[in-house]
Parts: sequence; C-alpha cells; structure tokens
Amino acid sequence: MTLLDPNLAPSLCYSYHSPPAWSVNYNIMRPTSFEPSVLRQHLRRNKIADLPELKRVLGTATDLTVFRKLQQLDYLASYTHRGRFYTLPEIAHFDDHGLWSHEGVWFSRLGTLLATVEIFVNQSVPGYYAHELANELHAEVQQPLPHLVAQQRLARIEMDGQFLYTAIDSISRRKQMLARRSAQAVPVAVHAASLQASPDELKTAIMLFYGLLDEQQRRLFAGLESMRRGHGGDTLLGDFLGLDVHTVARGRQQLLEQNVISGRTRRMGGGRTPTGKKRPT
Repeated sequence: MTLLDPNLAPSLCYSYHSPPAWSVNYNIMRPTSFEPSVLRQHLRRNKIADLPELKRVLGTATDLTVFRKLQQLDYLASYTHRGRFYTLPEIAHFDDHGLWSHEGVWFSRLGTLLATVEIFVNQSVPGYYAHELANELHAEVQQPLPHLVAQQRLARIEMDGQFLYTAIDSISRRKQMLARRSAQAVPVAVHAASLQASPDELKTAIMLFYGLLDEQQRRLFAGLESMRRGHGGDTLLGDFLGLDVHTVARGRQQLLEQNVISGRTRRMGGGRTPTGKKRPT
C-alpha cells in the first residue's frame, strides 16, 4: 500500500473534517423578526391591552421585546391601574382636559399620573384639595401630591383643616388662594381670581344683582347655582341668599322639568283677585 506524503497529510485531513464556510453560515439560526405593525393592528381593534396580552399577540415571552416594538409606535401607558395598560395616541380621543378612558382605564395626553397631577394643579383657578383632584382624575392622588410638594413642584397650604395644593409660583399661588376663599365665602360658581375681586366685593355685587330679580327669577337663580355647587347646594344657597331650602329645591326642580313661566311671576288665575273700588249702583 502506498503511503501518503507526510507533507500533504495535515492539509488533506483538515479539508476532510472541516465543512466549507458557506455551510457553517447556513446552519446558524436567524433571530425571529417581530413586526410592530402586529401590535398596532391589535390595539386598533381592542383600544387597549396589557403586557401579557401583547406578548401573546407578538409571539414572544420577553417583556423587553414588546416594549421595543411599542416605542416604535409612540405608545401611551395608562395613569390608572398602575400603568398596566397601553394604547396609541391615534386611538385615544382626549377631552378638553386631555383625558381619555376605555372600560374604566384612564389615559392622559401628558402621560404619567405625576405629570398630569402637576399640570392640573398649576392650571386650576382655585387650586385643589386632594379629594377634588381624585374625583377629577378618577385616580388616587395621595402619593403623587406629597411627592410633588417634596420636589418643590407644587405648594401645599392648610385651609379649613385640610391641605390645599397650589402652584409653586408665589403670584399664581396667591390668585388660587383668593379664588378658593371667594368660592368658600360665596357659593356661586364664578372665577373670582380672574375678576380680581375680594369675597366681600363679590358678595355685594351678587346681592345687588339678586335684588333686581323678581320672585320666580330669584328662585330659579338659586336653583341653578345649587345644581352647579352639587351636593349640599340647596342649603348653601339658602343660607347665602336668605331663602328657605325648599324654595331653592323648588327652583332647581323647575329648571330640570323646564317648568318656567315666561314674562310673569305667577300663573294665570294665581294670587288674590283684585278688588278695586265698587262702582256706585
């Protein structure tokens, strides 16, 4: 048997055992490609979705993969439910306050709850008590409010045994405090801060106007302002205007039922029959 040349053996052995370069590259598995358009289509159909749902839709078990695709879509996270739900700006139809909800989940044009709370307080005419802001945002605000105060992004002032949250700017804060005092002293829905009026001046102006009204108009005015004040409005307006609480309630009910007499204060046939002087017989 003829032996191979020892000088050729190494190269022959190498060529025999090593696959060509193209076969090595061919066997490497390419990573799975995830398209953000899949998430867009799902959100357009369902409005909102949480992370587990989006992972199933995308076909991945990795949170980071979902967030990378959401970032390409300029997504929004809910400010309620601990930011657990997601949507797209093109889906949300924000109201005048920049809020939108779907199935009880709330989103803000501003993004986070912290940013939304800060802007709401700064733009409020009379500032906010915590419970008022919670009702406005449909969310708990007990944590973000003290946090913003600690960061000196909002101010907090004690009024009537509770904390009023205002803007940090001294001029804006003073206007908000004036509006709040006016609102508490005068239970009528007016923006005292924009009028630059003190509570006493505002009360005098309202009572002057009120004195020009007839009986029905006074009742209707009180009923209207009671509705705008909400719970307890009948008592507040009754005390302020010197009316019986039932009179305020009657005015409110007349407005709701559209039972208003135009051009006269009494119905035809109402009141006492005029007597006049009898003609001599």
